[in-house]
Amino acid sequence: MKPRPITTLRGGAALLAVLALTLTACSGKATDNDKEGADAGGVKTGQGVTDKTITLGVLTDLTGVYASLGKSVTQAQQLWAKQVNAAGGICGRDIKLTVRDHGYDPQKAVTAYNELAPNVLGFAQFIGSPFVAAVKQRIDGQDKGLVLPQAWSASLLGSEYVRVIGATYDIETINALDYLVSEKRIAKGDKVGHVYFEGDYGENALAGSKYEAEQAGLTIVEQKIKPTDNDMSAQVATLKRAGVKAIVISAGPAQTASLVGVAAASGFDVPVVGNNSTFAPQLLATQAGPALMKDYYMAASTLPIGSDEPAPAKLAKEYKAAYPKAELDNGVVAGYVAGTLYGDVLKKACDAKDLTRAGVGKALLSTSSYQGFGITHDFSDPAAPSTRQSVIMKPDDKVPGGLRVVRPAGTAKNAEAFQVTAGG
Repeated sequence: MKPRPITTLRGGAALLAVLALTLTACSGKATDNDKEGADAGGVKTGQGVTDKTITLGVLTDLTGVYASLGKSVTQAQQLWAKQVNAAGGICGRDIKLTVRDHGYDPQKAVTAYNELAPNVLGFAQFIGSPFVAAVKQRIDGQDKGLVLPQAWSASLLGSEYVRVIGATYDIETINALDYLVSEKRIAKGDKVGHVYFEGDYGENALAGSKYEAEQAGLTIVEQKIKPTDNDMSAQVATLKRAGVKAIVISAGPAQTASLVGVAAASGFDVPVVGNNSTFAPQLLATQAGPALMKDYYMAASTLPIGSDEPAPAKLAKEYKAAYPKAELDNGVVAGYVAGTLYGDVLKKACDAKDLTRAGVGKALLSTSSYQGFGITHDFSDPAAPSTRQSVIMKPDDKVPGGLRVVRPAGTAKNAEAFQVTAGG
């Protein structure tokens, strides 16, 4: 079965231009929901909040190229909302999720945002970094509702309302390469290949590998690809001729499977490390499975769903009970983490008697020690990643979700020193 990419999305200048035109054409006027009020307990309320419900938007992909991620993230958030409501809700109100499937279509994504924005408090999910970027100016200048994207590019930093949960791709890549250095798999003077998608995801990851190379005395051999490039034979051949001692991949699962499989078939035996978007458990059932389990590693800012630590183990059990036919993957963790973060922020806003968008924004800025499945996040500075820590994982077909931890959460010295550029 051909694996589907499972995480962040990329787009070029042409796509952003289309999105900008769509946003201009579809931007709605203020509605009655913009009026703020207060409930009997003196809690200020605004868009998306009634006496009985708090409504959050979910802009996802259930039918497009990232349907695997969208399904896992959305179902995990629906599980979170169901659990919250069963426990009495938040601020005396039930959580309601209004889901829209944009199918990774730019016009549908922006139209759906315009439709939901006046009627929700914020967005617990927004898949598609180019789509988020297209409405970011409106979010910051007009709507001011908290949006938690499923993307980790530094280009999304700097906004008080669009908040990335986890290390950005540059930091993540530094931590991944540091793992190879610390394990003595690569050393000063070695060449390292980097296969990466064109666009903000790949370019942001490349910034991290270049920085680590400069600090560790390595040389990066670049191989830029498009998301439509699924056969990595040419890239493997080029890197083999160049004599690289390791490879970084910042692409999707299909590209990872091809790269690792082709390298193994040609006798090119080097370790491969990837960003959190590069793996799906379905890969282990392909011909690339044995090679992935042999010498492929992935960095991410959460424990894997198959970890036996209490939080992911509990989530895995509850998720399978709710969705017995669903496959476990790290999209489940990502969705649930975003949901629980939103819940914690809503509780803070309720305590401050301010369930308006402004109140939620202030509550998040005061959140400096959120515990997100093995990693502590600090949201007090919108221009900084919420963490610089990464967990290093290795594929294992005997573990639910297909990943096991080989190095616990930590921050490499070079990742700590790296200067992240917010907004790009």
